[in-house]
Amino acid sequence: MGLRNRLGWLNNREPTRPKLVELRSAKWFIMFTVSFAASTDIFMYGLIVPVTPTALERKVGIPSDKIQSWTSILLALYSAALLAFSPIVGYLADRFENRRWPLLLGLVALGAATALLCIGTDIALWVVGRLFQGAAAAVVWTVGVALLVDTVGKDGLGQAIGYVSMSLSIGTVAGPLLGGVLYQNGGYYSVFGLAFGLIGIDIFLRLVLIEKKVAARWLSPENRPLSPTSGHGKETLTDRSVRSPTPELVPSIENPEKPKKSRHPLRQVATLLSSPRLVVSLWGYFVVSLVLTSFDSVLPIFVENTFGWAQTGQGLIFIPIMVPHVLDPITGFIIDRYPKSPRYLVSGAFICALPLATLLRLVKNDTMHDKIVLCALLTLIGLCVAVSMTPLVTEVFHAVKEKEDESPDSFGRGGAMALAFGLSNMGFATGSLVGPFFAGFIRQSAGWGTMGWSMGLITSVSAIPILLFLGGWILKPTSASTEQSVPE
Repeated sequence: MGLRNRLGWLNNREPTRPKLVELRSAKWFIMFTVSFAASTDIFMYGLIVPVTPTALERKVGIPSDKIQSWTSILLALYSAALLAFSPIVGYLADRFENRRWPLLLGLVALGAATALLCIGTDIALWVVGRLFQGAAAAVVWTVGVALLVDTVGKDGLGQAIGYVSMSLSIGTVAGPLLGGVLYQNGGYYSVFGLAFGLIGIDIFLRLVLIEKKVAARWLSPENRPLSPTSGHGKETLTDRSVRSPTPELVPSIENPEKPKKSRHPLRQVATLLSSPRLVVSLWGYFVVSLVLTSFDSVLPIFVENTFGWAQTGQGLIFIPIMVPHVLDPITGFIIDRYPKSPRYLVSGAFICALPLATLLRLVKNDTMHDKIVLCALLTLIGLCVAVSMTPLVTEVFHAVKEKEDESPDSFGRGGAMALAFGLSNMGFATGSLVGPFFAGFIRQSAGWGTMGWSMGLITSVSAIPILLFLGGWILKPTSASTEQSVPE
């Protein structure tokens, strides 16, 4: 208990009022920090993509006939690390009193990964570096989004997630483009110079950040952390102290065995996965990831074989897929304004993806018409993905909130928000592992057109459970109708 008390003191006490505490704990600053962290993480992932093949051959000494295999393996290792670390990071983050420390540990992992890839002259260093990159991504997309939920609460969450998704798309596009330009004009180490510069900015932002629940002791009551009625599902010590205690709300001191049993991680995971809302959101994550990574696998090869495009063109062709993500904040505003809209937005986007993906078979020849058609179809498919992402992320929050309301003692004092986002990351990571093999195998064996409609078929079939369960069972009576049916 002594060590635990000292850790609590480190997390929850500061001797003096921090400078600029209002600014450092402001919603917009926390949103910017999380968005920058997400953008930096995916930027680092894409930054070294154009560097990897040449570096493996010249620095590591991999034979040219094995470059493609090792490039694919390194990409898969990132997804495997994201898959493995996400639930662990999520569970541990819920046990921390302060989410800033896990975020800083994730930044250490990202810095270590970048350093290993920079100096790596042995394939083992590249393997470890990619694993560290995946672990860092698990932290950002688990702890970072949970921190955003803690800060924003239910109101405005969709728009906040929209800004994070938009920053993710910026990092996705900018990484490979800047990596290729810097490598071609400035050499190998110029790429990593930019990487370490961004990590430095990220370190500054994460150190400056102060969580709202930590800043509450210096701020006025109206700026204190949001209460469970605001959409968190978590009760703070401040909230607890201003209410008259009841036997149901006072933690049991005489019987400590019950909360210990309920906090077992496997029990928490089973409780979360008993929610159909969470399960369909995880499946939606998987489908979105499968679509995106399917194009990662086959699109560069397709435009090279069909249009004769070199590396620059192969990188630029991904811009149409990512551009629609600038509309993510608008999607977030819509779902905040109309809480019942997510099921229709996501299921509609999944259904629309079927004809769009099927029409990819029209792109066959090296003509300007076919190039325009390809870019238009990729933009519309990217719009379907963009419309789906933000509602799926916010649905994780609502599913966990529903479970916490049903059984408040199931997850312990820290709740299970970060754990739930860790599970959603597992869905995304699984899709990123399956997608390249799924698309690559079908295109190689049956052609580009078959790959398109097969991918669209998965999205359209997935629209059925999304429509039925996203936001709760579609036929479940609303609270208003339930109240009317209760006899006087």
